[in-house]
Formats: sequence, C-alpha cells, structure tokens
Amino acid sequence: MITKPSKNTARKKRHAHVRRTITGTAERPRLNVFRSSKHIYAQLIDDVNSVTIVSASSLDKELNLENGGNKEAAQKVGELVAKRAIEKGHSTILFDRGGYIYHGRVQVLADSARKAGLQF
Repeated sequence: MITKPSKNTARKKRHAHVRRTITGTAERPRLNVFRSSKHIYAQLIDDVNSVTIVSASSLDKELNLENGGNKEAAQKVGELVAKRAIEKGHSTILFDRGGYIYHGRVQVLADSARKAGLQF
C-alpha cells in the first residue's frame, strides 16, 4: 500500500528544492518564513557565514499580540523584521517562503515587509 506523504513532509521537500538554488549572502540575506498554527516567524539569514542577522516572530513582547496565528500578526511581524533589517543596513533581500504557498499569512508578511522598505 502506498501512503501519501504528510503536508509537512511535502512542504519540507519543496523547501529543500528551493534551498538548492537560493543562498543568502552578507550583501543580500535570505528572509526565511516559518508558520505554525499558532505563530509566525521570520529570519534574515546569511547562509555563507551561517548567521542569523535579525529575527522577528509573533511571540515578541514588543508586538503584544493576543493571537499570533492570524494575518494581523503576520503583518506586524513583517513590519518588525523589515524595521530591524533596515537598522542593520540590509534593504535588499531574497524571499524564502519556506515551501509554503504564497498566500494568506505568508503573503501578508511579505507585503508588509515590502511596504516597510525591504526590496525583493
């Protein structure tokens, strides 16, 4: 009997395929997105030096969110990660959706990061 892979296994396979081609550098880091059912996380990563430059999530105290798993939280996380990236001197980035469909919370996070000044 052939079993269908789980959604997360299929997502990880898609993400691995994308990661073979996308590599963040010090000049143009990779904005990685991870979403769970309750929260959303974003990191700017320099893959060459294996360093996380900045990060933001719906768990950050300064956002003061009641629900971290909705579009409002994703918008605030996108604005926060963009603000922190620009403070560190990174305005041009690569977007890595993490194998997720560019829809819903992932799209809202990307759009809010663009509006806050990031270029990708």
